[in-house]
Amino acid sequence: MNTKQIVLASRPTGTPQLTDFRFELTELPELNPGDVFLKPLFFSVDPYLRGRMKDAKSYINPFQIDQPIESNALATVIKSKSDKFEPGDLIMRMLPWREMTIVSDKDLQKIDATSEHISYYLSVLGMTGLTAYFGLMHICKPLAGETVVISAAAGAVGLVVGQIARIHGCRVVGIAGSDEKVRLLVEGFDFDQAINYKTAPDLSDAIAAACPEGVDVYFDNVGGEISDAVLSNLNFKARIAICGQISLYNSTTIPVGPRLQPIILSKSALMKGFLINNYKSEFPEGMKYLTKWVKEGKLKFTETVFHGFAQLPTAFLGLFNGENTGKMIVKV
Repeated sequence: MNTKQIVLASRPTGTPQLTDFRFELTELPELNPGDVFLKPLFFSVDPYLRGRMKDAKSYINPFQIDQPIESNALATVIKSKSDKFEPGDLIMRMLPWREMTIVSDKDLQKIDATSEHISYYLSVLGMTGLTAYFGLMHICKPLAGETVVISAAAGAVGLVVGQIARIHGCRVVGIAGSDEKVRLLVEGFDFDQAINYKTAPDLSDAIAAACPEGVDVYFDNVGGEISDAVLSNLNFKARIAICGQISLYNSTTIPVGPRLQPIILSKSALMKGFLINNYKSEFPEGMKYLTKWVKEGKLKFTETVFHGFAQLPTAFLGLFNGENTGKMIVKV
């Protein structure tokens, strides 16, 4: 049986282009014992995929030229030669960008197909929510009354971080890239204040005005000049979680910015980078609280959905133009 797939046609230089992807037909193998035949329903589209397009050693293997891109996905089982899954089961796993696929039942996670928002398992009830939870609660350890600043606050992780901080009694200030997103953060997600970094004449001054008592916690999703502006407003013993650096992912040179060590030293601040798999053994803790808060209505979420398998590359490129509010997903 043949199916369509999307492969990496070339390694991008700078910002990826549609020409870096190629659509082609591929023949699926036979279904062997322990295998399942899957039809993907939703694919997650995430900034970290850009790093995998580079031929460089990292925490995860790079994509190979002429091989399919892959990302986390929700899929339904069509046929099964596994004693763990049967047709109709909904599963989650990293899957290749194919309209149909056959994989081993290893590492497949069964999902409650009766859930009202099954796509949430790719976002607030999945890696997105867990990333927000562990980065904020285990690294930054916010205290009631503290000021938490979040860059890319209207993105998938940022929205969750802000709401968890509010649940814990913090004052929350978001940084986003449009007036519409700024309004959404304040009116839709209970942020105390939000800043449009694209229109602020001086971002450091804007952060100082929004955070008159300084910044106790910074959840860094973007890096670059935005983070430089936040770091200039840190309080003594501030905590910083480095979750992403999307402003730098497409850089072809190493940008030069302020030297961070004097700031970290003089403020006795903690700055720590992390990967979500660092907390894999503690996922049940995160899921317990995320599920509870969603059910109680304390944790809201939104998604930007592209429709159609062919939209995967376009949706991915949209991440770097700020086209998403909340999680970017593709409904196949």
